[in-house]
Amino acid sequence: MDTPKNIQETGENAAKIRPELAELIKRNSFLLDENRPQAVERRHQKNQRTARENIQDLCDEGSFIEYGALAIAAQRQRRSTEELIVKTPADGMIAGIGTVNSNSFGEEKARCMVIAYDYTVLAGTQGFFNHKKIDRMLKLLHEQRLPLIFFAEGGGGRPGDVDAEGVMIAGLDLSTFGMFGGFSGKAPMVGIVSGPCFAGNAALLGCCDVIIAARNANIGMGGPVMIEGGGLGTFKPEEVGPIDVQTQNGVVDIEVADDVEAVAAAKKYISYFQGSTSEWEAGDQNVLRELIPENRRRVYDVRKVIKAMADKDSFLELRPKFGPGMITGLIRIEGHPFGVIANNCRHMGGAIEAEGADKAARLMQLCNVHNLPVLSLIDTPGFMVGPDIEQRAQVRHVCRMFVIGSHLTVPYFSIALRRGYGLGAMAMARGGFHESFFTAAWTTGEFGAMGLEGAVKSGFKRELEAIADEQEREALYNKLVDKLYERGKAINMASYLEIDAVIDPADTRRWIMRGLKSAPRRKEGEPLLPYVDTW
Repeated sequence: MDTPKNIQETGENAAKIRPELAELIKRNSFLLDENRPQAVERRHQKNQRTARENIQDLCDEGSFIEYGALAIAAQRQRRSTEELIVKTPADGMIAGIGTVNSNSFGEEKARCMVIAYDYTVLAGTQGFFNHKKIDRMLKLLHEQRLPLIFFAEGGGGRPGDVDAEGVMIAGLDLSTFGMFGGFSGKAPMVGIVSGPCFAGNAALLGCCDVIIAARNANIGMGGPVMIEGGGLGTFKPEEVGPIDVQTQNGVVDIEVADDVEAVAAAKKYISYFQGSTSEWEAGDQNVLRELIPENRRRVYDVRKVIKAMADKDSFLELRPKFGPGMITGLIRIEGHPFGVIANNCRHMGGAIEAEGADKAARLMQLCNVHNLPVLSLIDTPGFMVGPDIEQRAQVRHVCRMFVIGSHLTVPYFSIALRRGYGLGAMAMARGGFHESFFTAAWTTGEFGAMGLEGAVKSGFKRELEAIADEQEREALYNKLVDKLYERGKAINMASYLEIDAVIDPADTRRWIMRGLKSAPRRKEGEPLLPYVDTW
């Protein structure tokens, strides 16, 4: 092996280095990107960074300590040890503990475990020794309950580790996948993908709370080799699970441009689970008074409402292209982190569909296991109905909101921005308007057991059909709708004590913060929901 440039000591320093220390320095040097210029250049040509570059950007300077760095691939029977040291550093997996965002939250809250498959080493495949390494790390993870940030790029299982043939056949007794899945709910799990991620790598990725993926990502439970081996045809990696598929079907939570944005998104995401920030800035809250149109039939952008209500630049949306009738994400208010769910009236009028219900239910789970309060912004005509929607298992999917919502132990605040109709509105409010810590409405709020127009058409069908003149019939219809609107408007609803308050939209942040200070917070050590559903 050539001597790497960083250990070519001369003079007095060289004389002081004992042989065993020199051997260690030399061995460690083969891990460094600067001594692997060809591998680094191949990554950069694809607009990707190396695993070590990503970790360096993710972790606070000097904080990362690596475990198992001296591992090499279990291929000593077919390749020389010298070649394996050079070509398979760390056996294709970099693992250790460092701090992320310690400047904002302090070192204790910032400690994270980082596990990164290294695609420059045998395509990031899962070898015999890197399985042993990850099992060691997962044991520590369960003991320490540290947040996990997982770089998943890689091709799955590695068939070429011939040294393992004497101790294993299929390897189906590995602890890796059970231990990885078993960590769900104990601390945040962040998965990151740039490039291909197939088979075993994807199986671990899919266990994470959140998946951040670059636009060059391809994610699949089987890669091209497995697909072809199963007799299903020949495909290029780029044809399996591309980003446009995996964002629309809900697999990917956050889409980013490249490795740089992926690491930045991971640092932002993990920050919501590291605590409150003392520095924050909010916009003029009076703008909230104007964001709901005066014409109750007109749509508006609920994302603008969320961003105006939250601290500046604090809204991180999850799964924006999946279940578009429901908005989910994370925000801060006065520096305090919250989960948020909101109906999107721009899609099907805000009616809750199967995918949107799944999206909201999973956000509830995520917040409950990691002790974040939930803010629900309601503007829905109810659950979507009709023969077509029932083909998508609507009954089972939407009822997840009732089951999961009723088991939440974190503070839950419901605010009706406009429409609150039927079972859908109840589901948004954790099962009913008296199930949240508070249920308030903006002055634009309107309520009913079902949509007003539908209630009139079905409830007064006989009276309307009895009027032959079309204009006269329309006049009666409008009169009946207006009467129901007056009955169900927010102020009247509050007078019957079916909601807790009607508030000035500009006071929303103040209500939320007063609620947060008043609601009992779950104490450390209290039981949580056991895990975050992968879906």
